[in-house]
Amino acid sequence: MTAARTDAARAGIGLGSAIAVAISWSLHSSIVWAIIHGFFGWFYVIYFAFTRPGGLAG
Repeated sequence: MTAARTDAARAGIGLGSAIAVAISWSLHSSIVWAIIHGFFGWFYVIYFAFTRPGGLAG
């Protein structure tokens, strides 16, 4: 593993959290919301996928 990847894993930053932060930032442009959504990680990503037009729910 690379050093950056190892450090991120040690810090507890997972793929779900990273995706949640990216989605949140693109929608809200707020660091507070990005942190909150990053905390929920995959739950927010799945919520986003089901509640957006054209998402998993159609």
